Amino acid sequence: MYRIITKLLLAAALGGFAGTAHAEESPTLEKIRAKNEITVGIREGSLPFNYLDDNNEQDGYSWQITLRIVDAVKEKLGLPDLAVKRLMVSPATRIQLVANQTLDLECSSTTNNTERQKQVSYGNTFYIVGPRLLVDKGSTIRNWTDLKDKSVVVNAGTTAEKLLRTMNSEKDWGANILLAKEASQGFMMVETGRADAAMMDDTGLFGLVARSKEPQRWEVTGDFLRKEAYGCMLRKDDAGFKEIVDETIAGMMLSGEMEELQKKYFQQPIAVKGGITLGVPLSDEMKALYKQPTDAAYD
Repeated sequence: MYRIITKLLLAAALGGFAGTAHAEESPTLEKIRAKNEITVGIREGSLPFNYLDDNNEQDGYSWQITLRIVDAVKEKLGLPDLAVKRLMVSPATRIQLVANQTLDLECSSTTNNTERQKQVSYGNTFYIVGPRLLVDKGSTIRNWTDLKDKSVVVNAGTTAEKLLRTMNSEKDWGANILLAKEASQGFMMVETGRADAAMMDDTGLFGLVARSKEPQRWEVTGDFLRKEAYGCMLRKDDAGFKEIVDETIAGMMLSGEMEELQKKYFQQPIAVKGGITLGVPLSDEMKALYKQPTDAAYD
């Protein structure tokens, strides 16, 4: 029944059922069929999107999207026993692994922008975020101009790193930019005093605070430098596979399934550090996205 309702909603939203010609011509689907295996990206600590929980099980908002897309591929190819290979990735490796076709699909917390679209394609946006700063509550840093002569750590290879370098130069903030491989490493650098602040998307920062030893010690501050769209990455110019990814995500949004996932992972306890709650409400931007799915980037 759920699939029937989803297809009807998609038909209404898209003006009719999508054709299957593209999917049949998809090089990604041909590869998956030939190997009887799909390779998907996983993350260790991209909370609450794609992470390992207290039981060392993969979980998260984006991970559930990955599983739904895998189910759609199984149905499309008629391969109910399709093997799912998981490959751990980082912000520095994920784009190249999709571009060189090691990964068939990567859904975590990856920003969709026009520069990255030169290397990979993106499915429909599934979350909207913006970069902010994590600081000790006793810090004098409250916004970006307060970074003068301060050290700020950012994940290497992210859009946040590029944006920070650009703004630091253009606005003459005078910040000392440090690089981390993962968010947890960046947080440790702030915790131990090697950095005065950490920069990343606000949801990720709330996750770091929630899973820290002293959540009351930390504060997420600063205005959004800009809004960013998270999307699933896939092989560039593979219209057939993108069709499956887009329809799956749009169906989850239009049916209300995606909003339920948002409540589960952003507003209720999750199995990390014995059970933490991020307490991130559903934004107006997300409400609008659920009603009208799109793969558009913000730049």
